Amino acid sequence: MWTTGDELLRQLGALGNPHRLRIIAALSAERTYVSKLARELRISRALLQVHLRKLEAAGLVSASSEVGEDGKTLRFYEVTPFSAVLTPQAIAAAVPTLTTPDSVHGNADGEEGPT
Repeated sequence: MWTTGDELLRQLGALGNPHRLRIIAALSAERTYVSKLARELRISRALLQVHLRKLEAAGLVSASSEVGEDGKTLRFYEVTPFSAVLTPQAIAAAVPTLTTPDSVHGNADGEEGPT
């Protein structure tokens, strides 16, 4: 699922939101386009786009564009198959590959770094 500590943080961050978990669940059933997914999840297309971009950046979903029967371009999303086994050893192996100081010493979200 991840090869670096930064990828681990990106993927865990992407999964750490209830909207994004609902998106993954919906897309696991079928690939679909943005407007339909927004209606199914009862969230705005703008908010959905924000969450889809975060999931795509983390490598958890992928997108493709297709032209519909009416000539409009539709953006389809689908889950990228993934699996993760998170163990203390996996975290220990990922930590030396973190590239940003905030990744190791806390961040602007108010999290404390190691003491």
